[in-house]
Amino acid sequence: MIPSGDVVALELAPRKTALVMIDLQKGILSAPRLPHAVEDVIDRNLALARALKAKGGKIVPVRVDFGPGGSLAPKGAIDAAPLGDLPADFAELRPEMLALSPDLIVVKRQWGAFHGTDLDLYLRRSGITTVLLTGVATNMGVESTAREGWSLGYNMVVIEDACSTFSAEWHAFAIDNILPRIARVRSTAETLDALEAA
Repeated sequence: MIPSGDVVALELAPRKTALVMIDLQKGILSAPRLPHAVEDVIDRNLALARALKAKGGKIVPVRVDFGPGGSLAPKGAIDAAPLGDLPADFAELRPEMLALSPDLIVVKRQWGAFHGTDLDLYLRRSGITTVLLTGVATNMGVESTAREGWSLGYNMVVIEDACSTFSAEWHAFAIDNILPRIARVRSTAETLDALEAA
């Protein structure tokens, strides 16, 4: 659900905007996701990327790679064990992402895309002030990246229907309760309209 009421219309400066797409990779998209189907999420991300690229914005897919045997995974003590042995192609981006000729591909080793990567440096050196954020999973990699970006001073815009996760309930909780406090939450259609008007 996208917040309603006194929501300000989205305005974008495309050349100061980057689309950061979280974990649209083979290992994460191999199972069904909710509430938005994987192929719908991919299609919306492609539409956003093409529209932004045509206006001079930056396209940045992000993939998570924990290394051979999980050797680069976070080592903190936790109650819920991470995934076991991962398939060989787990960390490979979907080919549609590579076909976009991205400006930067970020490899992360944890949920958020800023910590331990050169994403912040790249965005600042490129004059980016607004981040359009999409991907899987809404309440994990997307939310973590939104929190980090907000703390770093970026204008974060989460594209609700270009994200998905493991359950409709998890998605709704993040969209309704967390993300509006650190970002603007909009639909793909609203974002495309804003790019068209820019």
